[in-house]
Amino acid sequence: MTENKLYSKTKMSKMLGWSEGGGRRWVKEFEEYIPITVFNNRIMYDDESVRILKFLKDLNKSGLTMVEIKKWVVKNGIPENEGESKKVIAKNESKIVSHEFNPQIASTIPTVKELLIPYLNELKDGSPYTANELTQKIVKLYNLSERQQVMKYETNTDAIFLSRIRGVRYSLKKEGYINEINKLTYQITPDGLALLDENIVDIAEEVNEMEKLIDPLTAIKDNINDLHEQLSKDLLKTLSNLDWKKFEDIVVDLLTKMGYGDGEVTQRSNDEGLDGIIKEDKLGLENIYVQAKRYGMGNSVGREAVQSFSGALDAKGARKGVFITTSHFTDKAKAYADRLESKRIILIDGKELTNLMIAYNVGVNKKVSFVIKEIDFGYFDEE
Repeated sequence: MTENKLYSKTKMSKMLGWSEGGGRRWVKEFEEYIPITVFNNRIMYDDESVRILKFLKDLNKSGLTMVEIKKWVVKNGIPENEGESKKVIAKNESKIVSHEFNPQIASTIPTVKELLIPYLNELKDGSPYTANELTQKIVKLYNLSERQQVMKYETNTDAIFLSRIRGVRYSLKKEGYINEINKLTYQITPDGLALLDENIVDIAEEVNEMEKLIDPLTAIKDNINDLHEQLSKDLLKTLSNLDWKKFEDIVVDLLTKMGYGDGEVTQRSNDEGLDGIIKEDKLGLENIYVQAKRYGMGNSVGREAVQSFSGALDAKGARKGVFITTSHFTDKAKAYADRLESKRIILIDGKELTNLMIAYNVGVNKKVSFVIKEIDFGYFDEE
């Protein structure tokens, strides 16, 4: 094997689009699967090493975490060639189920009212069941698809089906029809059995009453979501009225607090179309360049602006960029960024920007905190 086919760990990481630190982490985690060659007393890597790491990276991009990938590799091993690797990636991507809201599918998910009696029926044998066991019984009873099970609400990140199941458990427990006999383990009560023996009219009346009950935790969460939404709108309005220099400072501060590295704003007078630099490593061997545009909500960022930013990255020999705006990006701008192959440009619009600021406590303060307590069943266990 000739020297020009050997790569250092840093070079290999760069070839795969990782930061030096990111590449080292993946190599260390999967070192027993990655071939090495000792050349001039240095550990080097060859094209087969690159192929294996690319496969691992593609698995990660398809939706698997590093832990999940490690379990898969331990069980199945590394595919023998690129063709086999592509088959594995395609198969995994086909299993990924969309969580995005779809009104047609959402309308087929049973409501709390529809679930109350079937849920209680699953407990009528008097045996205790865990929450997960009961959920799976309901899934089987209604023959729910994975998409129905994981679909989230349009306005928040809760799964519709699981949220409704929690509402069912709360109502049945509140009315004394089931007991929580251990953490997330339930058993029907005599009152629950009696309800199942009632006539159809009486059961329907009781179901109508239970449907009106609202889980306080759900109410709190809904209110928190409303507060979050309002805070996001207020933040966006504040950002839109800022001096552009201050906006650039905030954007760099946010990316730094998100853990991407040490950030700095470029020289205002000669930034060559780049507003900030994030150094992913201490020596600045791997940089992320930032473009920050403070636009009004009526002004969108088009393809031309993103293309210009891409050109500025090329001038720096850079492969990573983040374009942040207070407004939004056109579909053509998004499509252009998605098609780039030699570099990666992430587009962050006003809504995502404010959500990130809230998540990483940039420009916001903690106003009040709530602590909600529950029974510690372990404390009451008899030895």
